Amino acid sequence: MSQAAVLDQLRGRIQALQGGPTRLSVPTAPSVEGLVQLRTGAVYSVDSTTLAMELAAGASQAGEWVGFAGWDDFGAEAAHQRGIELSRTVLVPAPGEHWLEVTAALVDVLKVVVLRPPGTVDAKSASILDARLRSRSGVLVVQGDWPRCEARLSAVRTSWEGIGRGSGRLRERRIEVVVRRGAGPPARAEVVA
Repeated sequence: MSQAAVLDQLRGRIQALQGGPTRLSVPTAPSVEGLVQLRTGAVYSVDSTTLAMELAAGASQAGEWVGFAGWDDFGAEAAHQRGIELSRTVLVPAPGEHWLEVTAALVDVLKVVVLRPPGTVDAKSASILDARLRSRSGVLVVQGDWPRCEARLSAVRTSWEGIGRGSGRLRERRIEVVVRRGAGPPARAEVVA
């Protein structure tokens, strides 16, 4: 178990002893496990489709249902290759102006919801979903900005392996990911995605 996962478990135990709401761990894909541990009742912001799918993949592989809202260009093959079980995936490609209601409904029944909001999210809308996440023990992954979130993950550099001297096949992609939590120093790691 990674150091970050151990710290997250200890924080959860302390919170439970203090009588606060218990925030349970949600399975995380091995590629990002050392960087971030998903916790129920929390929002995580990402800046790329790859990171959004990586955060949803761990829960899906563990048997949880996941959902995607606002993903009119959802790539089923890409999701499957990331480890997302399509038979336990709900997709609402274009909720339009009803994105808040659709996302809240998904949070009611799914463990992890990945949202691509149609524009800037105001504090009131964010607090509605934050409260729903806490009461339903869900996780929200948002591609884009969110007023308050547990962590912000950014892909800062990408490199490809496999093409040599202009021929061959791409075998893997490496992404340098930066994770920012509050005012603390950012964490960095390379992820094979």
